[in-house]
Amino acid sequence: MTAHAFGGTREGVAVKFAKIVAAAVLAAASVTAASAQEKTAVRNGFALAPKSGKTILVFRPSVRVGAQSTGGMFEPNGDWTEQARKNIGAALAKMQAGLGNRVVDAPEAFGADAQRLEEYQALFAAVSQSVITYQFFPGNRLPTKKREAKAEVFDWSLGAGVADLPGAKDADYALFIYDKDMYGSTGRKVFQVLMAMGPGVAVKSGEHAGYAGLVDLKTGDLLWLNADGSMGGDVRTPDGAEKRVTQLLEDFPGSPKPAPAGAAPAAAR
Repeated sequence: MTAHAFGGTREGVAVKFAKIVAAAVLAAASVTAASAQEKTAVRNGFALAPKSGKTILVFRPSVRVGAQSTGGMFEPNGDWTEQARKNIGAALAKMQAGLGNRVVDAPEAFGADAQRLEEYQALFAAVSQSVITYQFFPGNRLPTKKREAKAEVFDWSLGAGVADLPGAKDADYALFIYDKDMYGSTGRKVFQVLMAMGPGVAVKSGEHAGYAGLVDLKTGDLLWLNADGSMGGDVRTPDGAEKRVTQLLEDFPGSPKPAPAGAAPAAAR
């Protein structure tokens, strides 16, 4: 039996490699499980009534779409991203009238303003992921967030700098939307089958995360968050994007609640 450069026989090295791969996949699966936690949270004491007279500023959604490599890495696809951005924008415009309060689109940002907005969109995505990982997912909660979760406290912020974003001075709240889709490549799907047949480890092909958050433009406090690490709808199609936006804006503060199924219509006066 021939010794291998890494030490040991070829068979032994193969077994070790399989164990390493399985361990890595299991670790990735635990992270995926955390990111897949779906939950909506509202800051204590915050409520927004329909037709409250408040103005909600909507920033252009941050959208990234691409393929998932064999190893699980994100490979951006410009064409898919552009199509998804158009579809999500159209779906959002269609739904704005049903959000219960005055909604305005943020002005186009250029130069330093555009860079600042991009930074805050990235910050919103990072904060949303932290909320999922360290507050929504019980096993990973930070000590302070364990206490907050027990007391049903939701206390997160983007910082008071949001007041300097384009259009912020003429609005009360801002709606941030982040969407990232990875569609499993052929290599990823083959790897998924091999891992199931070999070590018996479940490997996920494709990831579809979306976060929508309402932010106080005076303080930067995150007032409402809907975060889902495993969303439905193919954003590369108009119907799929509409489904995604509907999921993101479910239970949006101030939006009219749908009538219960089978409820009788109100009598005409």
